[in-house]
Amino acid sequence: MAQMTHMLTIDVEDWPQSTLNFDLPMTERAADNMRRLLDLLRRHNVRATMFVQGMFAEAFPALVAEMAAEGHEIATHGYSHRPVYAIGAHRFADELTRSVALLEACTGQAVRGYRAPDFSVTAETPWAFDILKEAGLLYDSSIFPVRTPRYGMADKPRRIHMLDNGLWEVPLSTIEWGGRRWPVAGGGYFRLFPYALTRRALQRLEAEGMPAVVYLHPYELDPDEFASIPHHVPWRLRLSQGLGRRSVADKLSTLLNDFTFAPIAEHLASLQPYSEVSA
Repeated sequence: MAQMTHMLTIDVEDWPQSTLNFDLPMTERAADNMRRLLDLLRRHNVRATMFVQGMFAEAFPALVAEMAAEGHEIATHGYSHRPVYAIGAHRFADELTRSVALLEACTGQAVRGYRAPDFSVTAETPWAFDILKEAGLLYDSSIFPVRTPRYGMADKPRRIHMLDNGLWEVPLSTIEWGGRRWPVAGGGYFRLFPYALTRRALQRLEAEGMPAVVYLHPYELDPDEFASIPHHVPWRLRLSQGLGRRSVADKLSTLLNDFTFAPIAEHLASLQPYSEVSA
């Protein structure tokens, strides 16, 4: 049996700007972290979907072009990292248009996918999916089908599925255990959990015939950030956003050795026929 191909996704942003203050500029540290991650992916010959924030593309267009030249899919992570539910439909559409134009100018390639900052497409923002479709995108990857204090839509399907308007939804990975859904395979869950749990989760998804959607941020490979940036970081944020960063590079290398990965758009193109994909 052929080995299942999972999807590796990277949310390309700058931690202070995306978390502390949306009005901060992009910093060179964000680019350095992205270069470090690109080097790691290059060593493992793995290509990913890069959900690139528009402000990052504006600050580092040559680096975005380099990602595309190395075979990574370039998708959009919006422009300012402000939550979708906080900016409303009009500004959402404007930021989407702006970010897509920046990315396509950098790469010369069409943008096909979107992921909301902090998975902030919710039940209160159904208009977002129609705006994405009207913009000509193929898919969204914003729904985390689980309930957490910060995000999640626990009533949504766990599998890739097509929305009523023809847009594909590529939800973040969860597993079902003990009568509940649990988030796996990315971000803080990847940093904080022992790697053995991540491996077991992906194996369980494989047994269900469900490829994983793994997500990371370049800054998660930067354990020295909080000691270096000129901003006060509350201790709760230091714990939730910083703990485990020293382990990420080694964990990611092991993950890339243990499993096979490709960009989202390639996985969607492999589904034949699309109409048979279960929700």
